[in-house]
Amino acid sequence: MFSRGYIPFPNVSPDVFTVHVLGYAFSLRWYALAYICGLLIGWRIVVALVRAPRLWPSEKAPMVPRQVEDLLTYVILGVVLGGRIGYVLFYDLPYYIKHPAGIFEVWHGGMSFHGGFLGVALALVLYTRAQKIPLLSAADALAVATPPGLFLGRIANFINGELWGLPSHLPWAVAFPGPEAQNCGPNWLTICTRQPSQIYEALMEGVILGAVLLWLAWRRGWLKYPGRVAGAFFVGYGLARFIVEFFRQADAQFITATDPAGNVISFGSLGGFSMGQVLSLPMIAVGLGVIWWTVWRAKRRAASAGKAQEKAGT
Repeated sequence: MFSRGYIPFPNVSPDVFTVHVLGYAFSLRWYALAYICGLLIGWRIVVALVRAPRLWPSEKAPMVPRQVEDLLTYVILGVVLGGRIGYVLFYDLPYYIKHPAGIFEVWHGGMSFHGGFLGVALALVLYTRAQKIPLLSAADALAVATPPGLFLGRIANFINGELWGLPSHLPWAVAFPGPEAQNCGPNWLTICTRQPSQIYEALMEGVILGAVLLWLAWRRGWLKYPGRVAGAFFVGYGLARFIVEFFRQADAQFITATDPAGNVISFGSLGGFSMGQVLSLPMIAVGLGVIWWTVWRAKRRAASAGKAQEKAGT
């Protein structure tokens, strides 16, 4: 496989299968299947968590399995609507201002994780308020359930041959198909090969982050401190995305003659930050703040309990 110095792109159709009905073709794409499977796996993870009351504060789960099923509907709407609106606003707003009908053409692709995250956050707030469910504990449960969907989504990105990385001569670099992917610049004399940044993201955001969150939830008792696991997710995803952006090709709309790296914040010769990095920094800051707050809150409660015991003893 590595004898040619790179990995040929696997010949996998972007469609899982296609059904022809009355002259129309209906296809199930890998990306859609990734969303479906990710949501179903996440649902089962949350159900398993709420069926283990020992993991939660006062050994009482914040929801019952039936409520998890209802919450799934809210999450689906938040992911789809938030992901699409986020992509329009964060990544290609000038285009969609000129072509507003394109906002609804989701079959052409274009979803933003950060937009989907905000959509899910809003859906979670609305549902927990309506059902009188502790918001932070519900957010912790969703945080543990999210990495499988991230993993599958990045694998689907790879199969679709999209969101590829920067040109590279590494032995595991991939020759992605298409004229844009094969354009490594006039100084590139051989076949254009690129970093498989989708695989990097799948491993960091899906496997590593998922394993850490499961360990924190099941082995370290972090679910007993509402918000702490969600904070860890914010930090973990933000760091993973920030790092991977150094290996990922910027979106074409951000690349200019003066800034071929496609940074939205430039530091001149020192480089700059991409849109993905700019959107990830607030996640890291919020995550660290939430973790610090839960630690402070736990210490304050422990101190209050200690004083109460001292008074009781006297």
